[in-house]
Amino acid sequence: MALPDSYRLRRAAALLRAGAVVSHPTEAVWGLACVPWDRAAVGHILKMKNRDPAKGLVLVADCVARFDAILPNLPEAIREALAVSWPGPHTWVVPDTGWAPSWIRGSHHSVAIRVSDHPLTSALCRAANTCLVSTSANPAGREPARNQCEVQHYFRSQVDYYLPGTTGDLAQPTDIRDALSGEYLRGA
Repeated sequence: MALPDSYRLRRAAALLRAGAVVSHPTEAVWGLACVPWDRAAVGHILKMKNRDPAKGLVLVADCVARFDAILPNLPEAIREALAVSWPGPHTWVVPDTGWAPSWIRGSHHSVAIRVSDHPLTSALCRAANTCLVSTSANPAGREPARNQCEVQHYFRSQVDYYLPGTTGDLAQPTDIRDALSGEYLRGA
């Protein structure tokens, strides 16, 4: 999978750091991304999607080190299970000790995290030098966008930047599992 030219990647990362919402391909669908520490940007995504803030959002990163603040609190066996699954299309819900902002956790005392193996998603996190919000590019209740045209149809100018590329080989969005219980919350 070819990455976009470095100018487009640097531009997307600069916009993210400035509070923008960027749409880009992920493992299975196109997603919406922003910096999770930017409450206004997260609020903009929630409003665009008409998503209940209580549900919380997934954070995606390019490397496990981005989650070093919360992973040491997990039992060693669970940390090992996560490490074996990453990078890859596996999202884990882990207890949060106050690291993730409330607007990311929603009504939960946990946070959903993933270390992506999608080259563009990983490159975008690296270029922005942070983990990112990763949510499917669709209004609540609608099918996730599978290409840039579908994202533009849903959101038009509400997205600040479209980073071109192709989705990965997954047919469905990544699975989500509770790290403590092993229960699948989505997929399997």
